[in-house]
Amino acid sequence: MPEQDPKDSLEAATQATRSLQGLSTEITARIPQLLEAMRSVGAGLELHSTLDRICETAAELAHSRYAAIGVVDEEGEGLSDFVTYGVPDEVADEIGRRPDGHRGLLGALIHDPAPVRLADLTADPRFAGFPPGHPPMRTFLGVPIRVQGEIFGNLYLAEKDDDGEFNDYDLHMVRVLATEAGIAIGNARLYEAARQRERWIDGSVAVTTALLSGGDADDALSVVAEQARRLADSAAGIVLLPTEDGGLEIVAVSADDPTSSLGVIIGPESPVAAKLLGGEAVFVDDSATDARMVTRLASRYGPSMLLPLHSGGRVLGALATPRARGGRPFTETERTLATQFASQAALALMMAEAQRDRERLAVYEDRDRIARDLHDLVIQRLFATGMMLESAQRRSVVPEVQTGIGRAVDELDVTIQEIRTAIFALQQEPAEAPSGLRTRVLREINMAAVPLGFKPSHRFLGPVDALVGELTGKNLIAALREALSNAFRHAEASLIDVVVDATATLPDGRDAVRLSVADDGVGISAGGRRSGLRNLARRAESLGGASWFGPGIGEDGGGTTVVWEAPL
Repeated sequence: MPEQDPKDSLEAATQATRSLQGLSTEITARIPQLLEAMRSVGAGLELHSTLDRICETAAELAHSRYAAIGVVDEEGEGLSDFVTYGVPDEVADEIGRRPDGHRGLLGALIHDPAPVRLADLTADPRFAGFPPGHPPMRTFLGVPIRVQGEIFGNLYLAEKDDDGEFNDYDLHMVRVLATEAGIAIGNARLYEAARQRERWIDGSVAVTTALLSGGDADDALSVVAEQARRLADSAAGIVLLPTEDGGLEIVAVSADDPTSSLGVIIGPESPVAAKLLGGEAVFVDDSATDARMVTRLASRYGPSMLLPLHSGGRVLGALATPRARGGRPFTETERTLATQFASQAALALMMAEAQRDRERLAVYEDRDRIARDLHDLVIQRLFATGMMLESAQRRSVVPEVQTGIGRAVDELDVTIQEIRTAIFALQQEPAEAPSGLRTRVLREINMAAVPLGFKPSHRFLGPVDALVGELTGKNLIAALREALSNAFRHAEASLIDVVVDATATLPDGRDAVRLSVADDGVGISAGGRRSGLRNLARRAESLGGASWFGPGIGEDGGGTTVVWEAPL
């Protein structure tokens, strides 16, 4: 073996010394920049803005034109998010959205999370090409980001500013930054999870309050749908209740177009309905392509959560929160929180149902007491008074007096018959009464007569039962109840006239039903509450109708007339 020239050895040692000096100088020069980068990365708690800062800081630290973070999905097979710096937004969206966007070098780092440094990424056998519009890239550096020991994602850098290659210093600095990024991301995730749980808890409280407030059951179900839509960040919130044949019917919807979904029935043959009524949750990746989704609504939506509303071993219905086509899938955390929300809503529904049963029982007991008093006291006194008048009529010799007393006796007989009819109505169970709209209107009027102290007059125009559809009729009854309640609580009215006109016409020419409730009360003050009137308007508008108010039937137009109309 030939002897090494001492001159060569000296030159090699000198070169090594210079390299060490260069390394020390570069590291020393970059330490302030690295410290500033670490401070910047940990400056916030919002997750997506934290990822944006990491990308920008990494690019500045490594003097790179482009940077990106690929967030690994829960299955560990692809990317759930793709955040970039320097790359056009449309290209980044395409990479994150494409089914094959997770192969190639991105996929290599997902399945083998180890640092990768390449002088020319296009020459690497794992390179799978760029999508259209992607800027040209050659040099490449990728390092994994770990959060509490688990892979969160990968940090990618490409194209050094000076057209050089990423060196050991770059790799070392980026790895240090990735470690700090993992800590910052962990804090951001904990903060986001806490905020998310807080939002779902607040939503559960709002639902419980609405259900136990004693208001209309349909309004309470609408609150469940609205809260579920908001909390799940979905395109719609849908509440379904069981049908008699073992299916499910949509009874409350929060969406941009709720009327097209209300009343849709999922038949008992649907596997989704069977699972939900059996107490099992159903999670769908794409409603439009899943064979289990059999309704016409499925083609509108993408990822969906369908959750049973069950409590105490009883399934009360189901809650659906579908996202739009192409929307992001629901995470495991979102599924867990939504399931807990559905359980809380079901418990609140059961408590509200028990509360309504107690209130209904109290009403029945009060009706029985009133009926007994009317029968045992009022009718007996009226009958005795009639007998005294008849005796007086026989003893009188004046024809005019006999005629007047006879008319009075006849009026008493009519009054007794009317009281007996009222007693029968008070003792009648709801199930015994016909279910026509006319009967339901009369029932509301009779029920309102007790707190009002008088019975409102009423008129029906047209074949109400035959023309008015079930959904419109249901909302008309709710509107009538609201209008009568307002007249009792606020109007101080002594006269109320109710008109149900099934021959009305909307401004656009459609056949409609119009409800008018006029009173002679104090009217609506300028600063008075309008919540009841707003409820009426919302109900009418959801059906394509309208609601307004005007002068009443008191002297000189005193009082208020509330008008509510909707298509038949």
